[in-house]
Amino acid sequence: MDSDSVKAKFIFVTGGVVSSLGKGVASAAAGSLLECHGLKVTFLKFDPYINVDPGTMNPFQHGEVFVTDDGTETDLDLGHYERYTTVTTSRKNNYTTGKIYYNVITKERRGEYLGGTVQMVPHITDEIKRCILEAANSMDIVIVEIGGTVGDIEGLPFLEAIRQFKYDMGSDRTLYIHLTLIPFVKTADEIKTKPTQHSVNKMREIGIQPDILLCRTDRPISEEVKKKIALFCNVESEAVIIARDVENIYEIPLMLHDDGLDRIIIKKLNLSVQEPDLSRWIDIVNRIRNPKGKVTIAIVGKYINLRDSYKSLCEALIHGGLANNVDVNLQLVDAEEIDSNGPESLLSDVDGILVPGGFGNRGIEGKIKTIRYARENRKPFFGICLGMQCAVIEFARHVAGMKDANSTEFDEKTLYPVIHIMPDQEGKEKGGTMRLGAYPCVLMPNSTAYQAYKSGKISERHRHRYEFNNAYRDDLIKTGLVISGLYPQKDLVEIVELKEHPWFLATQFHPEFKSRPTAPHPLFTSFIGAAVRQAE
Repeated sequence: MDSDSVKAKFIFVTGGVVSSLGKGVASAAAGSLLECHGLKVTFLKFDPYINVDPGTMNPFQHGEVFVTDDGTETDLDLGHYERYTTVTTSRKNNYTTGKIYYNVITKERRGEYLGGTVQMVPHITDEIKRCILEAANSMDIVIVEIGGTVGDIEGLPFLEAIRQFKYDMGSDRTLYIHLTLIPFVKTADEIKTKPTQHSVNKMREIGIQPDILLCRTDRPISEEVKKKIALFCNVESEAVIIARDVENIYEIPLMLHDDGLDRIIIKKLNLSVQEPDLSRWIDIVNRIRNPKGKVTIAIVGKYINLRDSYKSLCEALIHGGLANNVDVNLQLVDAEEIDSNGPESLLSDVDGILVPGGFGNRGIEGKIKTIRYARENRKPFFGICLGMQCAVIEFARHVAGMKDANSTEFDEKTLYPVIHIMPDQEGKEKGGTMRLGAYPCVLMPNSTAYQAYKSGKISERHRHRYEFNNAYRDDLIKTGLVISGLYPQKDLVEIVELKEHPWFLATQFHPEFKSRPTAPHPLFTSFIGAAVRQAE
């Protein structure tokens, strides 16, 4: 795309000192504030790792893999972008070093560089800039987040590309926000600004002068300290924005607005905007701070040591609480511990149980024991992806009389493969067998799913390989399993339920990817509603 035809303005968000300061949430919150001013916003996340996408990465290393409607496996920050704004992301919103290099090497093999030597500058940096411009179509603002921290060797091509961007597009269309840490040193009883100063100095060595500093801290910062940061980092005092720790991440837009983030962005980019409508965030924060009750939900999974592995899931449950005006207390429970010790001691006091997705056989028997406990003790149960497959296995074993029923993912020789890989997928590489992205689903009238959605046709995002085996559908239905959702094109089972139960529903898809605090997902709203009734 020709830069002369692009009318958008660009905000680049970088991080310094340490990782995990919250660039994704900060970027999303800034985008939300600009939407409140009536601007059309989109996002782009650059991840410096060489993997083509995070699809094959261990959740313990990378956290959740977020999936877009078009079936792209992306960084979890795209989930933040969607939850805080009206944006629906796609493949154009997330690029890795691996994907950038792959594009350049493909062009070189096709001879597009006319036999020239392919180099980091200009070829890699030009490809990065091309991706930024591609995301800018018909937008007012493009917020570009650079993963990692300043000084990381793998991030240097991205920083060089955004350095060049200012000279390509002009200073009135380019803004740099740098997120850094202001630690409190307990032994000295002092707030220290030197990490921020060094981080900014490193950015300036690269050729980028930050316009705005977002300073992460766990306590209020005095005006004197802000002026010191401004002086030594060469920014205006009003451009030093304090990003304090908050109890709930949905307080962040209002906190940043109170400290003037949107005001300084509008000023520096010379934007013509309307007065902000912050009513939706005020309502959300009021609901969070003034719940009318509380429920406890157990998430029984295998990646519980890293909560980011279930980021969208945890947020969707909180959204369900917002819809029911209750606080949701989340307990992450290790499925292997349930397999070893049984579910009673860990799950008897909870108001609802959720078994999430995953891959591999570790913890499977614990998940199946969890589901049996929820079914027999009439605890509200929600299964997602692998959780749905485990629910089918549990029902087949203990209700339908199919002893040792299983998925061929875990036991290729099982006599009752109630979950299997479809014949047209066998023999393919694993990446080629995934069902990814949005697929339509038709709901059975009068089912729990239909009552939740209040519609007979829906579309939801998928990320899985194995499917419900239709060879056992009739036998499972005869013994009480309700098939309440189908993908009509291939007659694939998408939702299963139980009738004689307060709330027992499991989906092959991932509904958590489409939930937002401003629009809680219907299934999470219904599930938390059932948990509220259980708690009464």
